[in-house]
Amino acid sequence: MSTSLAWGRHYLMTEPTHYRIDYAINPFMDTEIQPDPARARAQWDTLKATIEELGGRVDVIAPREDSPDMVYAMNLGFAATLADGRRHALLSHMRFPERRNETRSAVEWFAANGWSTAYVGKDGVGPTFEAGDVFPFAGHLVAGTGPRTDEMALKTLATEMGVRVMSVRTTHAGMYHLDLAFCPLDERRAIVCPDALAPESAEALLDLVPEPLVITEEEALSTFAANSIVIGRTIVMPSCPDRIRPILEGWGFTIRIVEMSELHLGGGSVRCVTNPLDIVVGRDVPVVYGGEVIPT
Repeated sequence: MSTSLAWGRHYLMTEPTHYRIDYAINPFMDTEIQPDPARARAQWDTLKATIEELGGRVDVIAPREDSPDMVYAMNLGFAATLADGRRHALLSHMRFPERRNETRSAVEWFAANGWSTAYVGKDGVGPTFEAGDVFPFAGHLVAGTGPRTDEMALKTLATEMGVRVMSVRTTHAGMYHLDLAFCPLDERRAIVCPDALAPESAEALLDLVPEPLVITEEEALSTFAANSIVIGRTIVMPSCPDRIRPILEGWGFTIRIVEMSELHLGGGSVRCVTNPLDIVVGRDVPVVYGGEVIPT
């Protein structure tokens, strides 16, 4: 059996108090179809309770009334404990101005909780960077570029974190963040949707994963299966296609389904609303002083 991921047991979440569809910045959003507030809250509460039941920890950052997408806390910034023991967050510089106010609250929360912070860009100046594009796996931070994150941002990511960053180019409008197409499961396995990526990037990512679980474009978009989180040997998923379940269970995983239909209206699911805070440089990704970016 492969070794379980050491990270993924401590998350930052934002309550859906002000969640609504005020604009359309991805193919899932339609201002004519609004989420039901009570149902969205119940789904969020169930996810938080499930994480805690499985032994995880959840910290909560207060939502902003002017930021209806802030419930998707994965994109507040990429956070990790560095080689020198410092907890450090590289704050997101959102592609769309509608989401940039979220960073104002994020920097305050991180600072108040003992984290140092840095920026790639700010207020529309500099490259864009959204943390839903970044995951540690197999000795790298795998980083998606294209719809939301600029290639130029990756040098700052590599330098700030002191790691090796492998760039993969996302080309699918519906899988605009890597977290909709890639989900690390353990040290050898990950869910991968190659249709989200440029051919050379898909090949490189599949080469990186010793045992990939390849899902189709239809499976990724209709079920949000890759937008899941893993706590030990339990995968918390919004849905699990019948084809995929026996594979995951054969690998020794337990599957917990949490209904996230109201959050899907904004283009996100389980992973999008949970930002891991327990990634450790030197444990989950090797130390590379000065950083390194590997393009694909």
